[in-house]
Amino acid sequence: MKPRLPKPAQPRKPGTRSPESSFSPQGTPAGRSIKKKVSAAAGANVSSGPAAAGALAVTQKLQKLLAQAGLGSRREMEELIADGQVTINGKVAHIADRAGPEDVVRVGKRVIHFRSGKRLPRVMLYHKPEGEIVSRGDPQARPSVFDKLPQLRSSKWIAIGRLDYNTSGLLIFTTDGELANRLMHPRFEVEREYAVRVMGRLTPEVASKLTEGVELEDGLAKFDYLSDEGGEGSNHWYRVILKEGRNREVRRMFEAVGMTVSRLMRVRFGPINLPPRLKRGKWLELDEVEIKRLLALVSANP
Repeated sequence: MKPRLPKPAQPRKPGTRSPESSFSPQGTPAGRSIKKKVSAAAGANVSSGPAAAGALAVTQKLQKLLAQAGLGSRREMEELIADGQVTINGKVAHIADRAGPEDVVRVGKRVIHFRSGKRLPRVMLYHKPEGEIVSRGDPQARPSVFDKLPQLRSSKWIAIGRLDYNTSGLLIFTTDGELANRLMHPRFEVEREYAVRVMGRLTPEVASKLTEGVELEDGLAKFDYLSDEGGEGSNHWYRVILKEGRNREVRRMFEAVGMTVSRLMRVRFGPINLPPRLKRGKWLELDEVEIKRLLALVSANP
């Protein structure tokens, strides 16, 4: 039996921009509708400084600005700064530094031009098939998800979360490292939802153990939600939700209770569902309305 995936508001052709994407609220299984009226929070900090004519200088944390410029995640930018590869107005930058429109910021020899607040990041949904890696380089020369995405000139695609080689489903890419950080960082507890096929069936005792917590080599792990989706023969489907993205966590949790996962598919990440009509190996890009809605949802979730 195949997993029941959430239905999108409107079907659309993969590989193109779309009029509307499928969003769902945090804290509930995917596929339920949400209210569209969400107010976005303001972003930049304002501090007094040596701006001309006594004006206020709008500054932000350096790593945040670099992430927003599409150079990578905030963590990657912090590593660049710590390695001394970033300068502000000719001086080596430090983690605590801030920058604004009047500052000249360089990464190596490259001058970084920060986009204005009116310019939106790009966001891409991709239906990853099994047999692809979420990496730009691989010693085994296996196919990469980045090979399927359109090329960028002045920035790069940042993967929001990863899926292992044998796992399929929703991957989200963006040019905004700050957005990626808000969706990936453990402190924001963004939900990941999976359809899981296992060999055999969970007993009530084992199902309870998975939601209460099982001990893995890297600490306690538990599902925040687990439901029986039925099945035939030796294969049975379950739908699970958890709020972290440790390596192979879902598979390891089932293995910890003596169950073997035969298929694993991510169907939701945060407020975004995998559109059922998006075929494997295909992508679609969110349009301006959808991106603004996503940013508002992320801002509304402190």
